[in-house]
Amino acid sequence: MKFVLILLCCWMPFVTNAQETLTLDWIDLIPEKERQLFDQQGMPLVDHENDQAALQKRVGSVRPELNGSNVRIPGFVIPLEGDENTITEFLLVPYFGACIHVPPPPPNQIVYVKFPKGAPVQQLWDVVYVVGKLNVQTTEHELAETGYLLHGTLIEEYDDAG
Repeated sequence: MKFVLILLCCWMPFVTNAQETLTLDWIDLIPEKERQLFDQQGMPLVDHENDQAALQKRVGSVRPELNGSNVRIPGFVIPLEGDENTITEFLLVPYFGACIHVPPPPPNQIVYVKFPKGAPVQQLWDVVYVVGKLNVQTTEHELAETGYLLHGTLIEEYDDAG
C-alpha cells in the first residue's frame, strides 16, 4: 500500500504539468535572444528612412520548445474559412488591422488557427483568447506567412487581467 501511495505522489506532478495550459503573450513567441529586434507591440524595429513599400518582415525565428504545448493566447481574428455563422480557419494577430491595413507582422507574430468545430462569428470582433495545441509550423497564405499553427479548441472572452 505504501508503495502505491509513493508511486501516486511521484506521478501526480507529471500528470498535472502535462495538461497545464500556458498563457502566452506575443513576446513569448519570440526567442529570448531576438527580443531586442522588436518593439513593445512585437513588431520589428522599423527603418523610417527607407521609401520601399512595406512588406512582411521575415525577421526573427520561432521557439521550437513550444511545439506541442497547450496554450492560451490573446489576439485579433482575421477570418479565412467558414460561413456566415462560424469561422473554421483564421489568422490570430497581436493588433487590430494587422495583415489588412498595414504590413503583416513577422511570421513569429502570426498564428494560423484551425478551429474545426467552428467559432461563432459574433464572438470574434474584439480581442479574444484562443486555447489549443500549438505547433511550430510555417504556413503560407496570400495575406502572410505564419510561424505557428494552433489547433483551437476553445474561444474565451478577453480579460486583460489575464
